Amino acid sequence: MGDNNDGPSTAAHGALPEGRPTTTEADRPRTRGFWSRIFGGDATTPAQSGPAQAPAAPRQAHGMINLRRMRVEDVAVPKAEIVAVPQTVTRDELVKVFRDSGMTRLPVYQDTLDTPVGLIHLKDFALKHGFNGKTTRFTLKTMLRPLLYVPPSMPIGVLLQKMQQERRHMALVIDEYGGVDGLVTIEDLIEQVIGQIEDEHDVDEDKFWIKEADNTYLAVARTPLEDFAGETGIDLTEHDSVDEEEIDTLGGLVFMLSGRIPARGEVVPHPAGHEFEVVDADPRRIKRLRVRMRPGGPVPEPEPEPAGNPANLAAQ
Repeated sequence: MGDNNDGPSTAAHGALPEGRPTTTEADRPRTRGFWSRIFGGDATTPAQSGPAQAPAAPRQAHGMINLRRMRVEDVAVPKAEIVAVPQTVTRDELVKVFRDSGMTRLPVYQDTLDTPVGLIHLKDFALKHGFNGKTTRFTLKTMLRPLLYVPPSMPIGVLLQKMQQERRHMALVIDEYGGVDGLVTIEDLIEQVIGQIEDEHDVDEDKFWIKEADNTYLAVARTPLEDFAGETGIDLTEHDSVDEEEIDTLGGLVFMLSGRIPARGEVVPHPAGHEFEVVDADPRRIKRLRVRMRPGGPVPEPEPEPAGNPANLAAQ
């Protein structure tokens, strides 16, 4: 059987005109080496490649390949942007954080975020202290659920499978020193495969504010002051005490007015009578603000009373 296999090949070579290169010399494509296959190098020389090839298609932003190619650190929310609550939080404070953040799951920590103790789910909280209307004593510890702790180098496909097996939708990313480095949810992982998932409560990323009521806006701290002035018709930098050359955003304005990074829940007044309530912030930056604009223009400056005023003389 070996002779039968070699026969047609020998006959074909013998039928070629003299001087024409055989298949093994020119027509047969050169075999790509191991490193060429790994790094995607072309095994042919420019002279052998023939006509110019069309440019390669752009790399897909989403797809199944991301489950193996991407790591947890590529999709995790940075530590500075994690919304969490201490285990000493009160019932009213927890309601406010759920309402302001729009989250359904919140990590719970003991003293700092680097010592997490679990997570609180909005459904568990509502079923026990909301929908049924019972005045049971609020105890956060009884409602805590376990968290996943994963390294930043873990492939997202491995984490997705782990979340599916353990039925947990949130994980904290732990660095080499044991501290919290970020947070990732199952939605973050699925979005790397099928693209952005938006629900009824999501706001467009390019939308800097939402009008909650007349003269009241919920805005992100990076909102440009120029765009906000175009929406409200009020220039927040026209007051003499505000240096408009040093700030560009609402967060920068609030930082300049307070002289520091205000805490969550703090209200910073504007010289013109407006108010900025800090909805979300951490020790390093301001994230979201509730802006209450004073209707009717700026507050008029009080006129100094003349020195010879009878009222002043009577008071003396």
